[in-house]
Amino acid sequence: MKRVLLALIAAFAITAGLFYLMQSLIVGGEGAMSEPPRGSVLDFVRVKPEEVVQQKERKPQRPPEPEQPPPDMPQPQMQNESADTDAAGFDFSADIQTDTSLSGGVGLDTSDGEYLPIVKVQAVYPRRALQRGIEGYVVVGFTVTKQGTVRDPYVIEAQPESIFDQAAMEAVLKFKYKPRVVNGEPVEVEGVQNRLTFAIDG
Repeated sequence: MKRVLLALIAAFAITAGLFYLMQSLIVGGEGAMSEPPRGSVLDFVRVKPEEVVQQKERKPQRPPEPEQPPPDMPQPQMQNESADTDAAGFDFSADIQTDTSLSGGVGLDTSDGEYLPIVKVQAVYPRRALQRGIEGYVVVGFTVTKQGTVRDPYVIEAQPESIFDQAAMEAVLKFKYKPRVVNGEPVEVEGVQNRLTFAIDG
């Protein structure tokens, strides 16, 4: 009888302890589910450092100044016309010699200024002489006018005769001169001579 009573008391005590333990677990579980965990959470965020842009002003370098200015280009004193188009296939030259004057030379009346050639045109080689391979020269005399033009051309000497006379005089008529000036006034110059040479190159 005593053993049964002790067993019942022990069973009751164990049952009560189990209920108490279960109640404690239930209460602790509700708190764990309802209350958020205490503490602090640290979030690490990487922030890029601010970039500083440095602006540099670039100024173009000034080019070095030339030590000396470029020389002036000389003006041409001669003007050549092309030869006869029918004379294609031949290479020739018509040389023009320095002007001379029969009326006392170039040194006369130079107080204000002597006449000077400005434009000299190359003579056209005659077609017949070019085809036959004839060479020669012509000395032409003429007058330089007050305007610097040429008038009254004439043949002084020609070799061979009558072959290049016309071509030489036509070329001389296209010459241009700075007229002679005496006492501030332009004057005519007579007896000016010019030698034109006709030669086939090659």
